[in-house]
Amino acid sequence: MRKSNITRRWLVNNLGVISAMLFALVIGGTLFVRTYYYSTARQYMTSRMNMVSNILLRSYNDPSASFSAELRSVVENWSEKDKMELMVIGRKGGVGLTSSGFIPEDKLDSMTDYADAAENGSGYYTGKTESGEKIMAVCVMLPENDSGYAAMRMVSSLEEINRHITSIALTLAAVCLTILALMFVSGLYFVKSIVIPVRQIGSTARRYAVGDFSVRITKKNDDEIGELCDIVNHMASELALSETMKNEFISSVSHELRTPLTAIKGWAETIGSMPGDAETVAKGMRVIGSESERLSEMVEELLDFSRMQNGRFSLNKTTMDVLAELGDAVLIYTEKAKREGIEVLYEEPDMLPFVYGDKNRIRQVFINVIDNAIKYSDKGGVVSVQAIMSDSEHIEVDVSDTGCGISEQDLPKVKTKFYKANHTRRGSGIGLAVADEIIAMHGGKLEIFSRQGKGTTVTITLPVQKKEDK
Repeated sequence: MRKSNITRRWLVNNLGVISAMLFALVIGGTLFVRTYYYSTARQYMTSRMNMVSNILLRSYNDPSASFSAELRSVVENWSEKDKMELMVIGRKGGVGLTSSGFIPEDKLDSMTDYADAAENGSGYYTGKTESGEKIMAVCVMLPENDSGYAAMRMVSSLEEINRHITSIALTLAAVCLTILALMFVSGLYFVKSIVIPVRQIGSTARRYAVGDFSVRITKKNDDEIGELCDIVNHMASELALSETMKNEFISSVSHELRTPLTAIKGWAETIGSMPGDAETVAKGMRVIGSESERLSEMVEELLDFSRMQNGRFSLNKTTMDVLAELGDAVLIYTEKAKREGIEVLYEEPDMLPFVYGDKNRIRQVFINVIDNAIKYSDKGGVVSVQAIMSDSEHIEVDVSDTGCGISEQDLPKVKTKFYKANHTRRGSGIGLAVADEIIAMHGGKLEIFSRQGKGTTVTITLPVQKKEDK
């Protein structure tokens, strides 16, 4: 009975007080980080706005200079348009010029920075646009001029900052919860055999926090503490693997980008040194065009992956013919495969039901899968493509190759971001992750069947269009 009372008293007094303190720490720390980030962003934007104002003021005071032309030049040549948008406000409150070239639809009368600037010469605003995006804006009035513009406004999205703040807050909360959990276990048992392993876990976790994943916890007993040791060790292994995959991805992408850039640079120099050789120029331009297209595809793949990671990837769904997109993808790669000594076999069925989806994204998936089949096949190999009705509600597209295949241990991971099963072949390691996400967003499945040394089959299943989709 006394044990129960002591435990209850410890939970209420010690753990309760510490819980309140840690909660206050999370709230206070989050507010401090938010204030710091927002203050830093405001100071930076204000300094950049002051720089722009000084440039325009010099032009305004120079009788030989055109203030209107200088104003337009500053906006159009704004060097930080990827971080902040610079815009010019007309005397009636409308946006006249922007560094992005797009005129926003949001109404400025709902944003206090312009109103404050009109009254005090400068203004500051933090809030949301009509589309829901959190922004920060700084506005200053222009000197009286005949250009028809009254103020300069600098706008920056706070989405990235807010993600950092949220990440820090969640990390802080996770650390606090971990501390509470460790204290609960140690206080509950009050025995040395529990305290020592918990201290070991805390020490190891601190090493993981600084990126040292080589250390492992020694498991002494098959109890809760022993299980915790297994989980932490497994976490360290997964974190180490994730770090290795990320580094390999960076290295792979760097190599993939460098290869076409080297070819483009080399042929550009060759053409420049032999401008009169029409055959060399024509060959060089073909290579430059081909490598530029390859670069464009890689960059677009990376952008798609980034949009997916940020939740900004969207589909433009319409009624579409899967066979048309599949046929285009096969046509694109047939000649390429022939040049590499690989045969592409495709027997197009007479007709298949329509699918409700984004035809450009579906074609992107087909292109990616066929390109992989060719990429991982050797000279003399065969790539087979077929499309059938798997059942009354689904279309199945199979792409098979006779290439090197995938090992049994690599197969479950090939759709994981950054993962490459074969580092001897080109590729960034995110193509299948993007393709799998696109198919999933269409309500379908992308499955991979493979045997090392025997080849691989990728099966894409898509639902046919329903009446309510029309």
